[in-house]
Amino acid sequence: MALHSDSRELTAERRDVLQRRIRLVVAITIAWNVIEAVVALVSGGMASSAALLGFGLDSVVEVLSAAAVAWQFAAPKPEARERVALRVIALSFFGLAAYVSVEAVAGLIGVRHPQHSTVGLVLAALSLMVMPCLSWFERRTGRELGSASAVADSKQTLICSYLSAALLIGLAANALWGLAWADSVAALVIAGLAIREGLEAWHGEACSQPLAVLTGEREPDSDAGCCA
Repeated sequence: MALHSDSRELTAERRDVLQRRIRLVVAITIAWNVIEAVVALVSGGMASSAALLGFGLDSVVEVLSAAAVAWQFAAPKPEARERVALRVIALSFFGLAAYVSVEAVAGLIGVRHPQHSTVGLVLAALSLMVMPCLSWFERRTGRELGSASAVADSKQTLICSYLSAALLIGLAANALWGLAWADSVAALVIAGLAIREGLEAWHGEACSQPLAVLTGEREPDSDAGCCA
């Protein structure tokens, strides 16, 4: 997806405001996902639910992605760290896709037999409400700032939203109708999306346009963009 920056119209003061917003939303995302990971891993272990365990590990991956952006924007010149941040985000997507795929296949072949978890249902529902809002805010801010890594991290958050929906459907289907395979099928779709977004984040390293715009060294070209 092309990322076109409006940074030509940004003043130094506006860039500072946007960078503070990025740091804020990343901090909230990290805090939420730490809580989410603990609850999901504990409840998943108690219910022998691979879906919940996978969701908890996804939250750990989300923390890693958000931390990469936090690390980037903690620097005096965030653009200098963008390439490394994009690589970390891309690898976190790939790791998420690999784990979710393995767990999904295990569920489909009957290796995993998740039990009903009320805590898991509540957690998935809450995550489905919170994560899209965080993703929207970070993506909007990142696009205005011209930051490929912030936009990529917002997509990681959105993937977490999809996984929340898959978890909610899977746990509900298992609890109501005994369809233990439902979350496995949805998880495979999520894995495919994660791979696609990981590839986009990885190739985003070549997009030097947002980096130069942030430093004020050049204005954005009308036909340039960034894969993120």
